[in-house]
Amino acid sequence: MIKAITYFKKNRTLYLAIGFTIVFFLYITYILTPFSSCFKLDSGVNSLGLSFSYALEMVQKFFESRNQEQLICYSEFLQIWDSIFAFFYTLMYASWIMYFFNNRPLLLIIPILCMIADWAENYFELVMLKTYLNSGLISETLVSIGSGINSFKLILSSITYLIILIGIIIRLKTVLTKPRLH
Repeated sequence: MIKAITYFKKNRTLYLAIGFTIVFFLYITYILTPFSSCFKLDSGVNSLGLSFSYALEMVQKFFESRNQEQLICYSEFLQIWDSIFAFFYTLMYASWIMYFFNNRPLLLIIPILCMIADWAENYFELVMLKTYLNSGLISETLVSIGSGINSFKLILSSITYLIILIGIIIRLKTVLTKPRLH
């Protein structure tokens, strides 16, 4: 029993990373996907946040191709479900980074900044959407700011993936080159 407790304490960061990864995939499957279905179309862009950048024409087309009910659904999605998603992916990424690089907590700044950028992007999308619903117009300045934040978010996501990939490579190299006792 003491061995089991010691083993768990020694590997708790790994268990947290696995747990947050499971929560992340369950959230995508049972919450994010169903709650995003009300504004999805069969063709075209279904989320501005998944494009590397966007221009005024793209945002205009995105909004014009949906009815008011779909746009309200998109607004609720951005305010609630996508914001929670950013929190969950940050917990997952941060726990894997802590597992692979427990002596470098400054690396956690990258996924945290990514989450903040995601929230900021959602805010600007919501302002664009509100303006569009009220007047039918979209500010090019808002689109530029939202697009810039979106690109920054996706760059931070890529850096996060790279950090985790480097951690996996280092861990594999350590395991594979470790001398074995006979």
